[in-house]
Amino acid sequence: MLQTLQKAVEVLSLFSPTHPEWTVGDIARALEQPKSSTSELLSSMAGQGLLRRTGPGRYRLGWRLLEFGQTLLKTTEFRAEARQVMEEVVARWGETMHLAVLENGQVIYIEKLEGTHAVHISLSGVGARLPAHCSGVGKVLLAYAPWSEVAQILEQQGMHAFTPNTITTPEDLARELDLVRQRGYACDQEEVSIGLCCVAAPIYNFEGRVVAAMSISLPTHRFQARRASYVALIVEAAQRVSENLGYHRGMPRWAMKR
Repeated sequence: MLQTLQKAVEVLSLFSPTHPEWTVGDIARALEQPKSSTSELLSSMAGQGLLRRTGPGRYRLGWRLLEFGQTLLKTTEFRAEARQVMEEVVARWGETMHLAVLENGQVIYIEKLEGTHAVHISLSGVGARLPAHCSGVGKVLLAYAPWSEVAQILEQQGMHAFTPNTITTPEDLARELDLVRQRGYACDQEEVSIGLCCVAAPIYNFEGRVVAAMSISLPTHRFQARRASYVALIVEAAQRVSENLGYHRGMPRWAMKR
């Protein structure tokens, strides 16, 4: 049963926006499995709604996965707490806000709200993934993970340069993560997209463990003009969510002296 479950997960992991449809033969070759057993597995997964047939021997992801995803989002406690705070911030400031977690070495966005002044950010929709080394939320999530885990992630994922400003060496990233821990927030200064900046802060649970990161994203010129205000804004917002989850350490001193 465990082997079957593992194979099913491997099958699901093959599907992506750039490769949304697979044949039985392609999947068998990708997983280095016999075509007959692969066909049987895919048929079973389709019967459970995890896959759907689009033609003879052809499959796409099934709609039941969307149902699972909606259930996950609706029952994730910190997401519900964060969304309320995010809605208040977006209504007041009009900028884009994100909520993200770290999964399998990548940032996955689990909430996104756009405001009236927001720029369109195509890379960060709900469910989208990005490498962790280049974004504000990613730096926050890496900063509070053991370095051994971070090093393993970098080895597996690499450090792709999205722009000339992207950090591309483990040494530079280690120094950056030290600053994140000291300050209590992280910045992305045109490291994913030229003209776009963001600032992010950690969300703690009642055990004092970082479970997510929240960010606000905006054009570079607006961020540079009011950097201190946006930093204080996101730190306070993340602190509110953390306190709602039972975390009660006081605000960082620098954020209280505005």
